[in-house]
Amino acid sequence: MNPFAIAILAYVTIERLIELSFSGRNTKRLLGRGAREHAAGHYPLIVGVHTLWLLALWLLARDRPPEAFWLALYVILQLARFWALGTLGRRWTTRIIILPGEELVKAGPYRWVTHPNYWVVAGEIAVLPLVFGLPWVALIFTLLNAAILRIRIDEENRALRHHEGC
Repeated sequence: MNPFAIAILAYVTIERLIELSFSGRNTKRLLGRGAREHAAGHYPLIVGVHTLWLLALWLLARDRPPEAFWLALYVILQLARFWALGTLGRRWTTRIIILPGEELVKAGPYRWVTHPNYWVVAGEIAVLPLVFGLPWVALIFTLLNAAILRIRIDEENRALRHHEGC
């Protein structure tokens, strides 16, 4: 096993687990304030794709040395991820949660791009396998993620339009 690969994979795994915990707390708090979840049916697909992606990386990448260029790009994506999540703060969840009466966030990366975290996630799913020289893993999971994100973004936009119409 390559110690650098193990460290990177451990970081990503721990990061995702911390994010799920953070999301769960935020979801619970928002629902307690009267928020509603929308289009929960596709959520298991998102979890499944991300879980399989991580498992594939643990199985295939743990013996491979990381490539510096792709690793640097992944680090940049991490900075963008922290910016997007930090901008949403206590409103960020992994689900589509709408709190009536709240304005849409238009600060940070949300000033310029809709759904910046989805762009970052798409980049991560493509780039992390490339860090380990696994282009087929990058391609397969990029396509799976794109299919799920298409559903997710359509549902989220529908929920936001409904929210703005209220």
